[in-house]
Amino acid sequence: MSKELSDMTLEELWKLFPIILKEHNTDYLNWYNDEKQQLLEIIDKGDIKRINHIGSSSVKGLISKPIVDILLEINNEINIDQLISKLINNGWTIMSSEKSPILNMSFNKGYTIKGFAEKVFHLHVRYYDNWNELYFRDYLREHEEVADEYGRLKLSLLDKYKNNRDGYTNAKTDFILKYTEKAKEEFGDKYKP
Repeated sequence: MSKELSDMTLEELWKLFPIILKEHNTDYLNWYNDEKQQLLEIIDKGDIKRINHIGSSSVKGLISKPIVDILLEINNEINIDQLISKLINNGWTIMSSEKSPILNMSFNKGYTIKGFAEKVFHLHVRYYDNWNELYFRDYLREHEEVADEYGRLKLSLLDKYKNNRDGYTNAKTDFILKYTEKAKEEFGDKYKP
């Protein structure tokens, strides 16, 4: 009898869901738009401040994990428990939930007991604010040479961190922060509420 995902250790999950890097898929934008539409249908429009496609799959031509990351920014007055319930009832699985000092919840869709489904999503839920992911995404979109450098960095980390998602993420942090700061200098307060 196989274990449920919720019963697996982190190491078992990392083996079942290794870091995979693929060439950019032009369908990622369609996947994002479909999920965005579904979110707009299940969440009251007054509770949504902004929805964005973030992460490497949002940058044309950039090698990435075959996962569409979505940043959902919500109204501070929203009933969080109702939101969680709506998302779970519509196929999302809660991965992490941090409510303080800032709201930072993560959900996924497309993780199965047999591994990744054809379409995989991460939904990052936060209050409306000036998020680094938006600046970093835009900088990569505007600076192809930096996006190429980022792709090479990710490929160089693959062998070491294939089954260690946290290590892979941490190894990219300095690069991401460096170019996020450059983006904020270049774009100013583009995303500040």
